[in-house]
Amino acid sequence: MSKQILVSGIKPTGDLHLGNYFGAIKQFVEMQKNKGFDSFVFLADYHALNSVQNREEMKKLSFDLICAYIACGLDPKKIVLYRQSQIPEHAELTWIFNTLVTMPWLMRAHAFKDAEAKDKDINIGTFDYPVLMAADILMYNADVVPVGKDQIQHIEMAREIARKFNQTFGEVFKEPKEIVKEEVATVLGIDGQKMSKSYKNVIPLFGSEEDVKKAVMGIVTDSKGKDDAKNPEEVVVYQIYKLLADEAERKVMEEGLRNGGLGYGEAKQILLNKVLAYFGAMKKKYDELQKKPKKIYAILEKGEKKARKIAQKKMLEVKKLVGLI
Repeated sequence: MSKQILVSGIKPTGDLHLGNYFGAIKQFVEMQKNKGFDSFVFLADYHALNSVQNREEMKKLSFDLICAYIACGLDPKKIVLYRQSQIPEHAELTWIFNTLVTMPWLMRAHAFKDAEAKDKDINIGTFDYPVLMAADILMYNADVVPVGKDQIQHIEMAREIARKFNQTFGEVFKEPKEIVKEEVATVLGIDGQKMSKSYKNVIPLFGSEEDVKKAVMGIVTDSKGKDDAKNPEEVVVYQIYKLLADEAERKVMEEGLRNGGLGYGEAKQILLNKVLAYFGAMKKKYDELQKKPKKIYAILEKGEKKARKIAQKKMLEVKKLVGLI
């Protein structure tokens, strides 16, 4: 039985946080153990250019993200790890896809609507984001793409682009499916909204102990006292804690909140201790990798060689079908 192809990536647009880990990276690590998948995990640095437009910042964020991927458990011997920007065929395929999609169709995208609602001066890269994302995915014949709920629409759009190309020029692209883990489909931030760098509501993954403590202690709560009964499903501290804790630990906090006796300050301290313990070994490895840039770039170059070989083959098929060669 042939393996399924998994493709996914993360933008290097800021320091990683718990939402990135539980929403995506943890899934990648778990799925690399599944011998039924060939995984392609990339650094979405072309996408990042929409918001990161400083050379040194881009280089640092990109390097940090690869260190984080590996520190969290991604094994370059088991997956293909690469920078999107080092595979020029992504941009080529995006242009060809752009000739098949319309502006009204792209205006349906949530990312565009959200930016428009905030009265942002929207660049073409943000507007065209779903098309580049489709190229990222379809280039490698992806069967599955692990995403959060907010990205489901982009996978639907990738399927539509694949269908349109296949109908227009001939069958060459698979229609990928999203994988959404319901329990981590949306990781809450410290303000109760989705955890996101843009909302400034994150708990850093590899920040200093002081930074993690500041974030955890800043989690929003209501005015209920220690002995008041609280609904755990409405307590942000608990919603984050249950992602890290085992069943017995979850039960203790849940009962303490539901029955009274556990105050928010104590709950936050329990969460802080758990975060520091859960990511302690990963943080140590991350710090070690930060000192080994030659090793990191050698890993990337090896992955990029593999990815580019596949991308070149796919683009040859595409160019023949559309009549460019």
